[in-house]
This record gives sequence, structure tokens and C-alpha cells, in this order.
Amino acid sequence: MKEYQLIIFDWDGTLMDSVGRIVSSMQKAALASNLAVPSKNSVKDIIGLSLQVSMQRLFPGTSEEEHKTLIQHYSHYYKHLDDTPTPLFPDIERMVQQLYANGKLLAVATGKSRNGLERVLAETDMAALFCARRGADEAKSKPDPLMLQQILHELSIPVHSAVMVGDSVHDLAMAQAIGMDSIGVSWGVHNKTMLESHQPIAIVDSVAELYQQLSSTLFN
Repeated sequence: MKEYQLIIFDWDGTLMDSVGRIVSSMQKAALASNLAVPSKNSVKDIIGLSLQVSMQRLFPGTSEEEHKTLIQHYSHYYKHLDDTPTPLFPDIERMVQQLYANGKLLAVATGKSRNGLERVLAETDMAALFCARRGADEAKSKPDPLMLQQILHELSIPVHSAVMVGDSVHDLAMAQAIGMDSIGVSWGVHNKTMLESHQPIAIVDSVAELYQQLSSTLFN
């Protein structure tokens, strides 16, 4: 089993079970903007992309000003009005803590804004575990690999010593673009067939399986 020095995680749908709130908040934002409400699957497909790119895909033909209004409505619902729970997936916190204790460098590459990421890191008390992070407003949107390249440069880690862990094709395509190994998780937004199209080294169905792919120690 290959030992990675750096493990880069996606956030929504990979570490945090936030897909329900994202879908609900996006649908409410469309209603508040007097636009057609996108389906659950349509919203799930854009999770991981930047909000600007997401609006372009979900609401084609709308203007830049309409996108700004949509983003404002979405952010307000997500942060303040929508009470759909967003827990970490079971055993995720314990897994991350064990990887950190084992000396792994951990990072986050997310479709959230940097402020949004820092907020959830503070809420989950996990900020200290991640030595690098990038939000969608600090690089080009996934699947462009810029945020991965920025993290590698910041930490002086070669691409072959890092792995990307994500639940969407956007995560795996981003890694594939620069020849970085990736691992897909099946509990997020995209199914195994979709994830397999980007040639991950593995697709796992549980946190214990994921830990086995990332560490030579036992998950306990």
C-alpha cells in the first residue's frame, strides 16, 4: 500500500454531510429570485464547483447581476435560515484525528468560499488539523487543478506524495488533471460509475476502508 505524505480532502459530501442543506438552500434561493427551481439531482451535480460556476450551470441564460442575487440569497439561507442538519459523517472526526496523530499532512480543497470553510472548521473544532486549505474564491473552480497546485507549492510536496479524497467527479477530475492519485468515497453526490470514469486508485464505501487506504495503522 502506498504511503502518502499529504492527504487533501474535499469538504461537502466527503467530510461533512451538508448535501441536504446545499440542495434546500439553492432551491429556496431560486424561489426568492423568481427563477425555476432546480431539481435535487441538478443541485447535487454542481456541489464542489464555485458558486459562480454553479449559478451559470443551474440557471443558464441568467445575467451576472442575477447570479450575484442568487448567491446572496443562497448564502443567507445556508448560513442563517435553513435548519437542515450538517453533521460530520460518522467516524470522520476520529479518522482525521488519527491521521493527524500519525504525522500525515492534511489539507482541504473545497468549493466553499474561504470564509465558509473557516466557519465550518471553527464550528467542528477541526481547524488545527489542516495545515493548508483552499476555497473556491482563492483559485479557479474545480475541476481546474489550480487549488491543488497551490497547496502542493505551499507545502513543498511533490504531486506523487499526495492524494485527493472526494465524493464528486469534480474532485477526481481535478486530481487527474495533474497526475495526482485520488480516492473516491461513495457516500456523497456521485455514484461509483461516475467516479470510476476519472480513474481513482480506489472507491471506498466506509470511513474504515478509507483509513485503510491512507494509513498503515489500524483504525480504532
